[in-house]
Amino acid sequence: MQTNFSIAALAKPPMSESESILRACVHCGFCTATCPTYLLLGDELDSPRGRIYLIKDMLENERVPSAPVVAHIDHCLSCNSCMTTCPSGVDYMHLIDHARSYIEQTHQRPMLDRATRRALASILTSPRRLRASLLAASLARPFKRLIARLPGGKRLEAMLALSAVRRPPSSSPRSGTFAAHGVRRGRVALLSGCAQSVLGAHINEAAIRLLTRHGVEVVVPQDEACCGALVQHLGQEERALAAARHNVDVWMRENEADGLDAIVITTSGCGTTIKDYGHMLRMDAAYANKAARVAGLAKDVSEYLDELGILPAVRETGQRVAYHSACSMQHGQKLRDQPRRLLRSLGFLVQDVPEGHICCGSAGVYNVLQPEIAQRLRDRKIVNIEKVKPWAIVAGNLGCITQISSGTAMPMVHLVELIDWATGGPLPAALEGRQWTVGVEAAV
Repeated sequence: MQTNFSIAALAKPPMSESESILRACVHCGFCTATCPTYLLLGDELDSPRGRIYLIKDMLENERVPSAPVVAHIDHCLSCNSCMTTCPSGVDYMHLIDHARSYIEQTHQRPMLDRATRRALASILTSPRRLRASLLAASLARPFKRLIARLPGGKRLEAMLALSAVRRPPSSSPRSGTFAAHGVRRGRVALLSGCAQSVLGAHINEAAIRLLTRHGVEVVVPQDEACCGALVQHLGQEERALAAARHNVDVWMRENEADGLDAIVITTSGCGTTIKDYGHMLRMDAAYANKAARVAGLAKDVSEYLDELGILPAVRETGQRVAYHSACSMQHGQKLRDQPRRLLRSLGFLVQDVPEGHICCGSAGVYNVLQPEIAQRLRDRKIVNIEKVKPWAIVAGNLGCITQISSGTAMPMVHLVELIDWATGGPLPAALEGRQWTVGVEAAV
């Protein structure tokens, strides 16, 4: 793509990088075939190619974007499916991140939109505030029909629906060191996550049981913070960089004290961002090298277990499971085979979901900010999952689990929960009441 950035604009590193990304695009349109929003809306401006034109015009002329331009860019899920499809290697992920940051700096959103975004960034990055918000949601849920009629009611209604998804109780400590069973084979830091420590603490518990059972010492640092993914997707770049610097310091301290073989992550959306710390902090002389080291240590739990090798199953397996590959897993981290290989090695019959490359609509806080599109994508995903008639749905990302579970009664578990059970751990709460005869999918 031909560009015409000014010399002054190209002197700014973010602009220079975006100009280079834009020049790689050859207008082929392959990305439109795998873009969820283009699939649903049929508007060229709601495809990656269309957004690239809008971003080019916005950045090249350093203009304040109009409300329609912002709306088309906001429609992007950041699923990165277009990057998997693109034959030219266009780095759309970093281009859309820069566009969102630019919009945040130059565009004045409506007051209600600004308030919603500030609230999401404040609540979801703080376990204490998130717990309080869940309590408030439980009190407000009986009035959801009334709430839906308020300004911004669709978003509030979406929040209430997502907050109602069943979560197993947990008493897991947020931090600490957990000794390996038997001979120690490794030492890792486990990301507990800001939202996951509240919404999916049972996933963290399963990961700790599973890793220690395999001879891995697990440390959850006390002062670990949000990875920065959520605020980055909201265009709040400085907050994302501050979060990255904080966690780099925390994990480098652990690495220098007793050594780390990996930083293990059970939420693939966080993993995509942490693996990008080297790029995010590349211009920071004090952090560039440390951030690159942290990014190199970051591994999805499926990636780490696949390299480590897992114990054989001690339960009766063979059940048909539908594996939902989160966009941040398959497109962001390019991890496609590891989860399936682990499940098959334990005897599960793994079924791929039709249209598995299409997003479920979760995408961080997209399902709150764009509830209509998110619900259409969720319902489409559920229809495709039902086609394979699974005994259970398996995924590696809390956001996807919450999103899909909000629209179906089919049991859904995290990958580590199922592997933990198969190798000796407790039955995941979501699977209670399922028949155990291999190949039978119906609930009792």
